[in-house]
Amino acid sequence: MPKMKTKSGAKKRFSLTATGKVKAGQAGKRHGMIKRTNKQIRDKRGTTTLAGADAKFVVKKFMPNG
Repeated sequence: MPKMKTKSGAKKRFSLTATGKVKAGQAGKRHGMIKRTNKQIRDKRGTTTLAGADAKFVVKKFMPNG
């Protein structure tokens, strides 16, 4: 059997924490900032951790080697 490779797109979008959680960039920051409130823009800075079900899917399907 060939080795399972990590998806190249997943490498660029996600990273794993030491405890195994998945870090990802905040959604909703690409365009249309004029219609967002200042509070929304502030809250979407930096990264966030994915919900458990999403994280499990990303690790299993796209990042098998962690």
